[in-house]
Amino acid sequence: MMNDHAGDAVSLEHPTRRSFLGLSSVALATAAFSGITSQAQEKASTQKAEHDHSSSDPGQENKGLLALNPNSNTPPPTDHGDVVPIWYSFDLVKKRVEEGGWTHEVTERVLPSSKDIAGVNMRLTAGSYREMHWHTADEWAYVLYGKARVTVMQPDGNMFIGDVEEGDLWIFPAGHPHSIQGLGPDGTEFLLVFNQGGFSEDGTMLVSEWLAHTPPEVLAKNTGLDASVFANAPKAPLYIFPGKEPGSLAADKAEIGGEAVAARSQYTFHLKSMEPTKSSKGGEVRIVDSKNFPVSKHIAAALVTVKPGGMREMHWHPHDSEWQFYISGKGRMTVFFPVDNARTMDFNANDVGYVPNNAPHYIENIGNTDLVFLETFATDQFLDVSLNQWLRRVPSEMIKAHLNIDKADVMKIPAENQGVI
Repeated sequence: MMNDHAGDAVSLEHPTRRSFLGLSSVALATAAFSGITSQAQEKASTQKAEHDHSSSDPGQENKGLLALNPNSNTPPPTDHGDVVPIWYSFDLVKKRVEEGGWTHEVTERVLPSSKDIAGVNMRLTAGSYREMHWHTADEWAYVLYGKARVTVMQPDGNMFIGDVEEGDLWIFPAGHPHSIQGLGPDGTEFLLVFNQGGFSEDGTMLVSEWLAHTPPEVLAKNTGLDASVFANAPKAPLYIFPGKEPGSLAADKAEIGGEAVAARSQYTFHLKSMEPTKSSKGGEVRIVDSKNFPVSKHIAAALVTVKPGGMREMHWHPHDSEWQFYISGKGRMTVFFPVDNARTMDFNANDVGYVPNNAPHYIENIGNTDLVFLETFATDQFLDVSLNQWLRRVPSEMIKAHLNIDKADVMKIPAENQGVI
């Protein structure tokens, strides 16, 4: 006796109108899938097409953009499927220009995959201030150019005042009031990292704005000053504004009360000048987190230098997504994500990269100068897992079974997490 699906198969070979209407949904789905499969292109054919005449474009092209991103537009044949957005650039976002400097930001609004971290690039001319303010997020900063003086007050009233220069960083914990001032000869430029993807510099708590929205009699009652003292206070936010260059750091510290009010915690760190955490012929990695910078409890980072021809080795981060900022050089990053997805993008100075947590990736230096970039994480500890180290730590028969690589070849793989190779 013929079962239902066997009958469907016969009807599919020579269907009448009645038999077609009587076909089961399973049979229709089978027929449709068979038709699609017969016409569908396999992964190998689409990958081949990306690099033959099928990919030619005789029409319009933005050749300047393509020259900067050749692997993004026509990816290597190992790319497939899709991955969340992993690239953006500060050069695509509008600058807010004020007298004394400028700022612009890359947040979750333009890089929607980055839900844990946002970044701000800011410039202050010599003497100019980023006005006294505070945030709902931690502020971690890396100095890209010049010099600055920073202040931050702890909730207990103790103050930290310090000077920073290129390669240094600072941390201002959420809710801690602080300020930044550019120093001579040409002020400063820096990257700010916040542990909130939707953070915006336009939403900070400004002392000028708060006082402008407070009645003079309340200010008088609070401070003990006459209300007339506040008559000349700003009626609009200052945000970034010019000022006189300060005196010596020692003079500023003494003027506010010296050691009696000095914070015991250190809020600045010399990252670029520290000894490399990892070093090889391919480059160097300098790691800063709560282990060597105790006040940085919610942001960890690594400053990575990759020599020409070198690469940030194949790895992943087990707990947190990675937000990158490219300082100099030219890089190419590939990110893998299940199922069967891989995406390659090109990165240049001022670009931002993003890697979801646990997504394996690597970064190659494809230029002829050093590739320098920051890896940042919304966490207290930097952690990465090396593919090489994993392959060397399991029994060789396991590697043979999985990858068909003999023990003699496995033993040639570096046994340690080198960071850069």
